[in-house]
Amino acid sequence: MANTQTYGFPIYAADWIPEETVRSKIDKDKENSKDGSESSSSSSSRSCIVLAGGGGEGRSGIPNVIVICRVDLESNSLSEQPVGRVVVTGGLPYRMAVHPSEGILICALPESCKRFDLENIMRPREGVELEEVVNELEDVGLQLALAFNQEGSVLAAGGEDGTSRIFEWPSMKTLLNESKAHAEVKNLTFSESGKFLVSLGGPLCRVWDVNASTAVASLSKEKDEMFASCRFSVDNAGNEVLYIAAKTERGGSIITWDTTSWKRRHSKLLKNYSISAFNVSPDGRFLALCLVSVSIDSRAKLTVIEQKAETNGIDWPVVVLMFVLLLVVSYYFLMVKGIIGEE
Repeated sequence: MANTQTYGFPIYAADWIPEETVRSKIDKDKENSKDGSESSSSSSSRSCIVLAGGGGEGRSGIPNVIVICRVDLESNSLSEQPVGRVVVTGGLPYRMAVHPSEGILICALPESCKRFDLENIMRPREGVELEEVVNELEDVGLQLALAFNQEGSVLAAGGEDGTSRIFEWPSMKTLLNESKAHAEVKNLTFSESGKFLVSLGGPLCRVWDVNASTAVASLSKEKDEMFASCRFSVDNAGNEVLYIAAKTERGGSIITWDTTSWKRRHSKLLKNYSISAFNVSPDGRFLALCLVSVSIDSRAKLTVIEQKAETNGIDWPVVVLMFVLLLVVSYYFLMVKGIIGEE
């Protein structure tokens, strides 16, 4: 095992699997083992990630797949071989969202979305279907963003056609279906409380009241800003805030928004950093930008935060290394290597 592995297919999406799902799998493995013990590092240091991607509709011979890989937190390493793998029918799995507690994931394909049971991927059983079309998201085009709220009671989807959809989970009762939310929806994030959903696309971020199923605010860019990604979190005082990562001519910028007035509180310019992906740690202490973690050159990389002493005058730390999986585009690498061809 090592902190960088190559899995043999272009990777377009990645996420952590909730600990309770991993724990269930480990416990069953121990029950089925001869001596009831772990063969490698302790189970308390074990986690898992799920990766999705493939060769698309091209003639590369690379299948479209979802794989689950083990992560050893003590040694900062990824398993060389996946612990679960399923071939996806119907096209490239381009985006996905993992449910926070039910052990399922929703995956966006070119025209529809499908549901996968993580346990079935890790422990396939004969006669059990590994994928199921989500009827309410069938033949709706490519969804560029998928997200569950923290409780797992609401699912949001944002389409390439600009449509924002919100559903109750698991009933899939429609709470919102706004066809002209954006030119295209690039990013979605739920507030910590689940009251608000923010959708990002083009020059605007729109704030939706989930229960009222209506937009309550539009957050506009300034000057040369180009919004790239958005995430809710908490500040040092424990108050909920919204972070928007933006690209500017001078570098990346992190903008903090008040979630009551929906006005800008402040922004932080990061010179010479071009932001293509963005995330926030669960406790709100760390922000991550533009990391090489998974890419369509088939590689996945795990990076651990190195804690540093706080410096006076900094309200919140911005770090360049974080224990998180994000995306980096390496399409031309694949073309040069002949893995995929021009069409």
